[in-house]
Amino acid sequence: MKVIPAIDLMSGQVVRLYKGDPKLKTVYSNDPVEIAKKWEADGADMLHLVDLDATLGIGSNVEIIKKILSELSIPVEVAGGLRDESLISDIIKISNRVVLGTLAFKNKDLLKKLLLTFGSEKIVISVDHMDGEIVIHGWQDKTGVKLIDSINEFLEMGFTEFLLTNVSKDGTMQGPDLEYLEQACNLKNTNIIASGGISNIDDVIDVKEKNAFGVILGKALYENKISIEEAKKIV
Repeated sequence: MKVIPAIDLMSGQVVRLYKGDPKLKTVYSNDPVEIAKKWEADGADMLHLVDLDATLGIGSNVEIIKKILSELSIPVEVAGGLRDESLISDIIKISNRVVLGTLAFKNKDLLKKLLLTFGSEKIVISVDHMDGEIVIHGWQDKTGVKLIDSINEFLEMGFTEFLLTNVSKDGTMQGPDLEYLEQACNLKNTNIIASGGISNIDDVIDVKEKNAFGVILGKALYENKISIEEAKKIV
């Protein structure tokens, strides 16, 4: 299982939100590049970079993301507000993979085109949900689509990589959503990255036991409740 620290970017700062609410923001650093290098040095398998400004449609941190990509040697996946074909193409060429959420649900034709152009290993589908119902646009809009139904649809299209986040758990450090994680991991030909709620090493063990492909470390990492080294020993 991959240990994947998250770096959430807002106004050029490293932040964490509580349940995705931009009003409930904690700033952890003004130097995202330094933080990225620290997580790399600590042994991270991959970095998960999120442009929250782009997700919410209020700005962009793309230049900072490009700088991080140019200075790291470990794999990096880029997420957040990737809804424009030209931007996706630019980022996908310089990163290991991109994470697509809103676009994946709103523009299936473009999604299929990207799949044909870049291949399934370069595209992660973000299946963000609230109690099993998919949410998009920075978790602000409900879709009425059921989580497992959506994953099955993307599997039929040829995708295998998924980022699974229960919004009600994100940033809470109240433990991961193991119920839906298990359902998703039990589907054939899926690599599921678990995100949201990790609070300590026991949570990492629980996620590993569900056969997740990777685990996102967010607030617990920044609050020193868990370390990358500690998590790596488990996985």
